[in-house]
Amino acid sequence: MHRRSLPVATAAVAVAFVFAAPARADVSLNNMFGDHMVLQQGIRNKVWGKADPGEAVTVTLGGQTQSTTAGADGMWQVFLDPVMEYGGPHTLTVKGKNTVTFNDVLIGEVWVCAGQSNMQWSVNQSNDPDLEKAAATFPNIRLVSVPQVGTQEPQWNFTGKWQACTPDTVGEFSAVGYFFGRQLHQTLGVPIGLIDNAWGGSAAEAWVKRDKLAAHPILKVLHEKWQKEEANFEAAKAEFERKMADWKQAADKAKAEGKPEPGGKPQHPDARMKGNARPGNIHSGVLTPSIGYGIKGAIWYQGESNSGRAYQYRELFPFMIQSWRDEWALGDFPFYWVQLADYMAEKSEPAESAWAELREAQTMTMKKLPNTGEAVIIDIGEGKDIHPKNKQDVAKRLARWALAETYKVPSIPCRSPLYKSMEKEGAKIVLSFDNIGAKAAEWRPFDVAEPVGFTIAGADKKFIAAKAKILPDGRIEVWSDAVAEPVAVRYAWADNPVCNMYSAAGLPLTPFRTDDFPGVTAAAN
Repeated sequence: MHRRSLPVATAAVAVAFVFAAPARADVSLNNMFGDHMVLQQGIRNKVWGKADPGEAVTVTLGGQTQSTTAGADGMWQVFLDPVMEYGGPHTLTVKGKNTVTFNDVLIGEVWVCAGQSNMQWSVNQSNDPDLEKAAATFPNIRLVSVPQVGTQEPQWNFTGKWQACTPDTVGEFSAVGYFFGRQLHQTLGVPIGLIDNAWGGSAAEAWVKRDKLAAHPILKVLHEKWQKEEANFEAAKAEFERKMADWKQAADKAKAEGKPEPGGKPQHPDARMKGNARPGNIHSGVLTPSIGYGIKGAIWYQGESNSGRAYQYRELFPFMIQSWRDEWALGDFPFYWVQLADYMAEKSEPAESAWAELREAQTMTMKKLPNTGEAVIIDIGEGKDIHPKNKQDVAKRLARWALAETYKVPSIPCRSPLYKSMEKEGAKIVLSFDNIGAKAAEWRPFDVAEPVGFTIAGADKKFIAAKAKILPDGRIEVWSDAVAEPVAVRYAWADNPVCNMYSAAGLPLTPFRTDDFPGVTAAAN
């Protein structure tokens, strides 16, 4: 696009005006602040924006007023005193040389809904969208989505606004996010704010500040790998132009001959630079504009894009969570995630699996960081679809964590059974577990009477299908007549395992292995 030139006289007048009367910068705010927003109850909510350098700014909410002065860069911020009462509507007023007023502001519980495509997956794409939308009249649930912007330059703002949840607004919103928020709203009876910033296909390293990765003794390899690609960018552009010219020639020839357009159309390397895998891209373009906004916690559904580097994820995932907590400066806020679902060809026989190793890395994170929890969904995926449509049950399992652990609602189990320890008893291995239920006898295999999904190995590390039996005390013994001296057991260890163990509360047994044999992703970076 070419810029049109001003006539000389007009340009001279314009320049004279600029020097004679400097433009006034009206007070403005980040778009996290707007009509219909939800402010987090019980915390010091940060409010920030821009104004003229040195401009006095006052922020008023209800009976309180906070004042500050814009810095030399024009940026300003204040912290509101905690509001302990849920509800509204309130009015938030920001006054400098101009006045900005936000109406219909609620005080409630605010959650970030982040991750890749399974978190981005909308209500329209999930089970029963017609019924879900028809029932989605919840004026005290508020929704805001942050667009997908991939960049290395930290963004101050984003394009988006808060909306009340209605049948017309909910369809394109994150299904897991909405169903999670709806469960909280219906259970707690308080306003809920949901921030959807998910990006399909995104890698976890894109959600972390680039310089933090560069300084990490283990994860710096991610930064260094991309440095090489960035240094080769100009050469990659030249190679793209050459390949595109060849492709266009082939496409023109095909068109002239009445044939289909050829495949393999080259992709401009700029797409990689602005994409969702480059370290720091999503942090700068999507996360940064909302960091600092008052929240209760975050829910996360991601891992598919990192499954080939599952051992690295053991370090990367908790590092990402801690980085967010440090930057939000709200302490160890609740962080709950969805473990990878069952996917790809169903396996009843033992198999090595990058997806199983990624699930293991996710589970390990609960021991590394406080106030975290994992929703196990090994039973509700779809082998043929990486995007299972049953987002309702996914959201319920996340909501159990929030209701039980964050809001202390009694009598709501949230923890899936978890492997605890093993003992060798002759040719059998006996396993103990946490979180099976109040009574050991309440363990329940689904569909058939005996436990399914266990494998066993001897010193040769070759796993074979095993038999299993639930003991009266809740332990499970595992054996195979073909393994006289067993050393290790695995459960649900495959991309898409056949498995059937549940707690009394109906929560599936967390996939596990008792061994630490090197996995298929052990050397991947």
